[in-house]
Amino acid sequence: MSLRVIKQGLLTTVQDLGRRGFQKYGVIVSGAMDFYSLRIANLLVGNDENEAGLEITLMGPLLQVEKDCVLAITGGDLSPTVNDEAIPMWKPIFVEKGSTIKFGQCKRGCRAYLTVKGGFKLEQVLESKSTYLRGEIGGFKGRALKEGDELHFAHGLNGIPSFLAQNIVEGVVTSQWSVHYEKFVSLANNDSIRVVHGSQFDFFSPKSQQEFTENPFKVSTQSDRMGYRMEGPSLQLKEEKELLSEAVSQGSIQVPPDGNPIILLADRQTTGGYPKIAQVITTDLPLIAQKKPGESVTFTYVSLKEAEELYLEKEQELYKLKMGILLASKKLE
Repeated sequence: MSLRVIKQGLLTTVQDLGRRGFQKYGVIVSGAMDFYSLRIANLLVGNDENEAGLEITLMGPLLQVEKDCVLAITGGDLSPTVNDEAIPMWKPIFVEKGSTIKFGQCKRGCRAYLTVKGGFKLEQVLESKSTYLRGEIGGFKGRALKEGDELHFAHGLNGIPSFLAQNIVEGVVTSQWSVHYEKFVSLANNDSIRVVHGSQFDFFSPKSQQEFTENPFKVSTQSDRMGYRMEGPSLQLKEEKELLSEAVSQGSIQVPPDGNPIILLADRQTTGGYPKIAQVITTDLPLIAQKKPGESVTFTYVSLKEAEELYLEKEQELYKLKMGILLASKKLE
């Protein structure tokens, strides 16, 4: 074994960047809700960006490390500790065999990501290790982790990597550098979510179009990886319409007859028949993923051109980060 679950926490699943290319067959994409945090966590330990890690929600598990490893924890701040000592996030960390990893108070965000150098030894299902909970496929036996589960590392570790060896902080061996994560996932009081017009925006009444951006919406407790139900002004159509189901994507904002919008997320269905007032832009999807039930957001429209430019800028920043990590860690060798 390599990593053993002592206590399961609220919801911890194995996720990579999703099961893509199969939506035309009705297969759910799944994958990390906050994909920037997962990608960076993988870069920090020298993995491919699409390698699977653990997505840890709100109340984290207690884990026993059964083999030396280099890991990284990114995303929401769930107060991670090793052997009851606080450890830094957003940097690679060497953890010795026999250590325990625990998560405590949720300080910011709601989803953390834990990756290990080399990844976990798991079978792919339709080219992905992501867990789809409702379909019970992928990840670890198609379900959330529970007490007694054992996750094996795909590769062993031969000693402490040289770039870590001279810097010991709070009982663990870590790097002297870390990622400036606010460039990618701003967790500090960021309530503004940027959207583009949905394909049925013009179907909504002028009052609803105005209220959508002028009033805050609160994340309902009836929210999960499939979608966030939002509470706020009731959004109404100009007139009742019967719509044919059409393809939806991560970030599509559908409005059912009750007028409360639903933001479709990682475990979304492949098609939907409710009118779509807006679409969350790709770069802001992780911001939604880090919102807890009860927290509020406001929506701001941008043009499709602006959304594309923001996406390209973020990808360029990620490429620079990747090159910087490779230089700083000497490829983690």
